[in-house]
Amino acid sequence: MSIKREISDSLFTRALNVIPGGIYGHVAPVAGLPRYFPHYAQSASGARFVDVDGNEWMDFMCGFGAILHGYSNPEIEDFAEEQRSKGSVFNQPSPIMVELAELLTTNIDFADWTVFAKNGSDLTTWAIRVAREQTGRPFVLKAKGSYHGVDAWCDPGFGGRLEEDRTHILEFSWNSLDEFQNLLKSYANQISSVILTPYHHAAFAPSILPTDKFWKVVEKECEKNGIILILDDVRAGGRLNEGGSHRYFNFTPDLSIYSKALGNGYAISACVGKEFLRNSSKEVFLTGSCWNDAVSMAAAFKSFEISQRDKVAESVLKKGDYFSAGMVARANQLDLPLTMTGPSSMPYPWFEGDGNLFRIQKFCELAAGKGLYFHPHHNWFISNALDYNDLDQAIDLAAQAMIELRDFEKS
Repeated sequence: MSIKREISDSLFTRALNVIPGGIYGHVAPVAGLPRYFPHYAQSASGARFVDVDGNEWMDFMCGFGAILHGYSNPEIEDFAEEQRSKGSVFNQPSPIMVELAELLTTNIDFADWTVFAKNGSDLTTWAIRVAREQTGRPFVLKAKGSYHGVDAWCDPGFGGRLEEDRTHILEFSWNSLDEFQNLLKSYANQISSVILTPYHHAAFAPSILPTDKFWKVVEKECEKNGIILILDDVRAGGRLNEGGSHRYFNFTPDLSIYSKALGNGYAISACVGKEFLRNSSKEVFLTGSCWNDAVSMAAAFKSFEISQRDKVAESVLKKGDYFSAGMVARANQLDLPLTMTGPSSMPYPWFEGDGNLFRIQKFCELAAGKGLYFHPHHNWFISNALDYNDLDQAIDLAAQAMIELRDFEKS
């Protein structure tokens, strides 16, 4: 398709006058393909969105993972609208808060209690404080290059940060159990928690799954050393197993944080935990004026209910398998060394030898010209609103982009 940009560019020019950078954070134009991706979306339904210039896109980013059941899912929207008609933010929480907490603790196998906030960052930071309150220890272990939010202890930027912000943050290479265990020895009885994503999904690099031993050793060492094991399931939650990604990789955390797909586009996050952490959780202050938002909680309730009923994680994994296999097969026919790394429900495409990312950027640029929203620097997401006809169409269009990529590289 011919990508129209006049309204998008005009809005961005206006935004530069009133918003620092115009658009910031992970959706800033420079983070993607600024001359090929739209700056602003107008509407969305199912697995497609329309930008402000009227271009329609088949979406493989799903609001950076926030959309699991498709945009404007009727069941979720109807349930949210029922609550919206009663009100959203009050002086007190609404009954839906209790109902949602009961739903999560019933269906997440280790969960004895639940708290809510708005973003993943709210609760990853809160969780490490709960661990410090419980253990009385200062240090936190995380994987190098992992993303756990925008707070100073973990954010990927440097602006406004002090050296002291990360004084008590220790890092080891993903899957390096030697590095992990050496840190446990070097900081014996000083480590409060280990916070990890279910697998390593750093930006600008292939996703890395855990080795067969990784989670078994991490879980065992945490239990042996009195360390709180925190799972950051913000990005992957709901896409690997309906009851949490720990089930997919066969381990059990002490605390787990969910957001993104939890509300299918509504702003909500949740942290669930084991009974022994209940008292410590009550000691770490947690609040926000809109954090008891009943509409978002209603959306999350229906979203989670649909996931359980329809086995949505299993569905998007199967669709991801089909899509990834089709993409790789077409690439192989053209002698393009494409692999789809990570779980298939949220794959990261990688061309062998593409360390400077030039090839994946060019491929995504060519795909954008065909109405495919493929991000070159971030893992993709499979929406359950995609059917197999959609996937076939996407594979065919992607194959056309691959042919153009091959011809471009030969010219």
